[in-house]
Amino acid sequence: MAAGHGKGREMNAKFRFALAVVVLVLLIAGPFLATAFIVGRDLNEEERELFGRAFDRWLPIGGMMTMVALFLGVNLLRSLFKQYVRGLMGMAESLRVMLAANRDYRVPVDGPPEVQELARAANDLAQQRDELLRDVEARVAQAKEAVENEKNRLAALVADLPLAVIVCNRDGRILLYNNRARLQARALTAEGQGIGAAIGLGRSIYGVLDRSLIAHSLDTLQHRLERQGSQPLAHFITTTRAGQLIRVQMAPVVSADGEGQRTIGGYVLVLENITKSLETGAQCDRTVQVLADDTRMALAGIRSTLQTLRNASPEQVQAAADAIQDEVQILTVRLNQSAQEYARTLVSRWPLEEMLGADLVTAAGRRIESRLGVTAKIDDIAADLWVKVDSYSLTQALTFLAARLEESFGVKLVRLSLARADALVLLELRWSGTAVSTETLLNWQLEPMTVAGETTPLTLRDVTDRHGGQLSCGRDSSVQQSFFRIELPVAVAHDQAEGAALVHVESRPEFYDFDLFSRAGEDHASDDALLAELAYTAFDTETTGLEPSAGDEIIQIGAVRIVNGRLLRHENIDQLIDPRRPLRPESIPIHGITEEMVRGQPTIAEVLPQFHAFCAGTVLVAHNAAFDMRFFQLKEDSLGIRFTQPVLDTLLLSAVIHPNQESHKLEAIAERLGIAIIGRHTALGDAIVTAEVFLRLLPLLADMGIRTLGQARAAAEKTYYARVKY
Repeated sequence: MAAGHGKGREMNAKFRFALAVVVLVLLIAGPFLATAFIVGRDLNEEERELFGRAFDRWLPIGGMMTMVALFLGVNLLRSLFKQYVRGLMGMAESLRVMLAANRDYRVPVDGPPEVQELARAANDLAQQRDELLRDVEARVAQAKEAVENEKNRLAALVADLPLAVIVCNRDGRILLYNNRARLQARALTAEGQGIGAAIGLGRSIYGVLDRSLIAHSLDTLQHRLERQGSQPLAHFITTTRAGQLIRVQMAPVVSADGEGQRTIGGYVLVLENITKSLETGAQCDRTVQVLADDTRMALAGIRSTLQTLRNASPEQVQAAADAIQDEVQILTVRLNQSAQEYARTLVSRWPLEEMLGADLVTAAGRRIESRLGVTAKIDDIAADLWVKVDSYSLTQALTFLAARLEESFGVKLVRLSLARADALVLLELRWSGTAVSTETLLNWQLEPMTVAGETTPLTLRDVTDRHGGQLSCGRDSSVQQSFFRIELPVAVAHDQAEGAALVHVESRPEFYDFDLFSRAGEDHASDDALLAELAYTAFDTETTGLEPSAGDEIIQIGAVRIVNGRLLRHENIDQLIDPRRPLRPESIPIHGITEEMVRGQPTIAEVLPQFHAFCAGTVLVAHNAAFDMRFFQLKEDSLGIRFTQPVLDTLLLSAVIHPNQESHKLEAIAERLGIAIIGRHTALGDAIVTAEVFLRLLPLLADMGIRTLGQARAAAEKTYYARVKY
């Protein structure tokens, strides 16, 4: 109903014009015909015959005069209709632009004097309104200045933090991320995502972290919020798609419901890539161990030298030797004690943290293969199996056991499995071959773990004691396999008050939009979704020519994202593409892209899937979108992707809003809406202009009652331009 307002006004205007033409015909021809009818009825037979002959003689002249009068009357009526009716409708469209999209726009002063006077009065009112608005805006700006200063200070703190910070709403939509999170994006996502980076405002955190990890941590946070004196903070470790170990701390963004109960409206994630730090820690461990070994060797040399001392008297030599021997003995005891204390420190250095069992076993298998060259196969592991472990030391222990098997029995293939048995989790390392005796395993448990030349003072017993478990060995005759089995407790929630108090985080203006907190449950655009609440990808392409079906190819893609009514210029794509075919000479002066510029660039087979990932979960926005979409559709089958996102076209939307305007070119629309055009006929430049035009059109659509995606698409499909096909 609302979407048909503009169409209804157009139909009403045409109906009124047709009605006026009918009335004019009746006014010109009606009196003549009525007079002839009345006179004809009043005459007798002879007079009627004479009247008929006279009527036939003058009828062509009278008819011609009537047609001329009718022609002049219709033209006069059309001129008056164009000047007054259509002129006033055009003025109404201009007023809506001035009210909703471009405050500096003014109604053109043209047409008849009365319409011109009305236009001047409207412009005077607009000028008066602008003066009042400027005064109000100045006062509001003064009131907001103090708040902005405080916000910027908080933003600077978050932006400069050495750890990656991401803030999400309850549904996992990213509301904030700092520079460190952007820098770590490559470590958090799989290779090949390229320009379709997973971190961005409005994107889902589930593209980076596993959904079950977040859900489990949210349950833990909610449990702690409900318990008095419990610190609402959760920790977990996960393996990313890029093979990195990430330690995550999660803190809730707490809000109160109508009954005063604390609920989680979102959460803050602090991410730390611990892959390199663990390697650094291992290097430190090896350095200390080598130092201890070297010290022992030096002391042994001193002891040997003292035994050869013969220059002094026997009594003096003996006294000195006894004294030095005592000191050496003390030093040796102290070194041994220090080494033991250091080992105990290592045992408790890393806190036990909850993680998915599958992640633990995957990390252990990767370490065994990279350090030993032994093949490590992983059995199926339940997706919801959690463990509470020190992943580094436990992975080190499994690697040590695999190294011992290779060294002692030549084992080149091991299998890793993890299963739950009542209140325990059984972590097993299996192999086909000779079983290890209990005595041998006991000896292995008491010696420092050495793997591929790397030594740590930790022992297998230290690791199992730290986890509250035990290590055993045996043989499963049913499958002819031997095994080591580490029994671990099942992960349970803990209520330790650890960490600092909750931090309320904001960031620099270009990286945050907390209004997205109100968009709970909104995952995909639908016809019932409000236009103001959807996320968009405004895009444009440059091509070798204008005939996609005749072999023309895309040579540049530019795109920019719109989230919650804000144009995110820093989240963009600007990619040249090698078309693997010559460019049409007539197209080069338009887009300025030459053969040399595209030679060696990625092909469309590489770029289009990345663009598809970039615009996932958004509505596509383009000017004359049918042209661009045709190029995409021709590549879908060969690349195995589908652009199923809804599409909005600014050309069609402009025709919906301004049906009485002569031009709907991008430049003409931008000029009407007061948008400066920069970088025209470059893909990214046109994408940015298209995005700005679309944002200016939204309030005009709302003024017509077009507020949902379905209403906008229905209105656009009824325009003349929607019939254009490529």
